[in-house]
Amino acid sequence: MMKHKALSLLGMAMRAGKLVTGDETVLKTVKQGKARLVILAGDASDNTKKKYRDKCSTYNVKLVEAFDRISLGEAIGKSERVLIAVTDAGFSASITRSLTQPTEVEYID
Repeated sequence: MMKHKALSLLGMAMRAGKLVTGDETVLKTVKQGKARLVILAGDASDNTKKKYRDKCSTYNVKLVEAFDRISLGEAIGKSERVLIAVTDAGFSASITRSLTQPTEVEYID
């Protein structure tokens, strides 16, 4: 359930114009120092994962591997997306928090 909050926040960031998607656009945003958080789909290719781990490390941008390309695309109202860069510090902090904090409610099967 907790991950759904992050996906909702991605949708809000998209509507607010605070994120970019796509390989070249995300790379440009990272290099310009505008990216606050890069989200990489778990089902991205190994080459893409390595490329963005290296670039984000070089430019000191937080990189998170989460969800899959279909979930990321649906969250922002687009087709499948492998890469998303969040350009707003507030959205970045909220998304990171929702991905790392344990949920307040325990679900029992």
